[in-house]
Amino acid sequence: MYLLELGGEDDAFAAREAASAATGLRRIAPGLAVAGGIVPERVRGLAYTHRASELLGRGDADLASARAVLEAASIDRSGSVAVRATDVHGSSGVRTDRVERELGQVLVDRGFSVDLDEPDHLLRVVFSEGVFEAGAGGNALERVGGEEDGDGAEPTGERVSVCALGWLAAESVRDFGTRAPTDKPFFQPGSMDPLLARAVANIAGARAGATVLDPMCGTGGVLVEAGLVGADVIGTDAQAKMTRGARENLRHFLERDETSPTGLERGSWHVGRGDAMRLPLADDAVDGVVFDAPYGRQSKIDTHRLEDLVSGALAEAHRVAPRAVVIADRSWAGEARAAGWELEASFERRVHQSLTRYVMVLERRSP
Repeated sequence: MYLLELGGEDDAFAAREAASAATGLRRIAPGLAVAGGIVPERVRGLAYTHRASELLGRGDADLASARAVLEAASIDRSGSVAVRATDVHGSSGVRTDRVERELGQVLVDRGFSVDLDEPDHLLRVVFSEGVFEAGAGGNALERVGGEEDGDGAEPTGERVSVCALGWLAAESVRDFGTRAPTDKPFFQPGSMDPLLARAVANIAGARAGATVLDPMCGTGGVLVEAGLVGADVIGTDAQAKMTRGARENLRHFLERDETSPTGLERGSWHVGRGDAMRLPLADDAVDGVVFDAPYGRQSKIDTHRLEDLVSGALAEAHRVAPRAVVIADRSWAGEARAAGWELEASFERRVHQSLTRYVMVLERRSP
């Protein structure tokens, strides 16, 4: 079992992204989830998960419980250790410095040496208390990733108190600040921030060996993030200015000799001018589709009504891929179902007072 430390304001959305790197994932408290297994290189590419640790045990959110869990645990490793404690949102009031000292002493008493700078093993101790929320506008999935772990369903709506201990196994690479929209070679107002772009790319299936398409690629932000986790990417846009700009951004971030910050080979890329309603691709040509639909009054659409454009893009996405993630300023669920999609999950991501992004996760209906 593994412990995942979630980030962001919407745990349900974070868990949905984390399922791209884990199996049998289930939330257990605000900011925390457990999983039956993880893929470490994918964990490194997650936007809204900070760490994954090999679960040692869990109890109530207090020092005495954490100490009891550690003293009772079987530890099959040796070498130097360090203890790092976190109180999620300051919810439990536990003094983390005291936790680190006392649990460190427990490990010393069991024969370990302490190395605070470069330990062989890092013990994560995470405390969380609070009402277990379904998510900010998202539909809660009792289990994400499909596998049972025998621990029951998420206690949505209940007040929980959890302390979980685990040996650090993988950390996400927090380099998103280096790719702020305004710092890219080509920028346009309204560009998606790299955190959300990485998350929707992961949910769409971006990984080494996969191909991800954005048929309304704009400045190419989603394609950059998909390429940095190893996916090959394809983009189209109806505006020549955008295709030129997207090429500039993709060339800048993906055409480098060194591996990406996640440690993976950067994906290949291709961008061309095209109509999202008539894609020049064969059926089932890609593994996943992501697109950020035009936003109503702020969008300029020269050739199609907005409703026709989104409906046509959904139909084409259904033809070329088994999964799609759609981001928009409203729910297009009815149009998605009409195009043959099944709505697997939906979330609301508040950007500012006048803009909420709706994220739909779509799967092909079973025959």
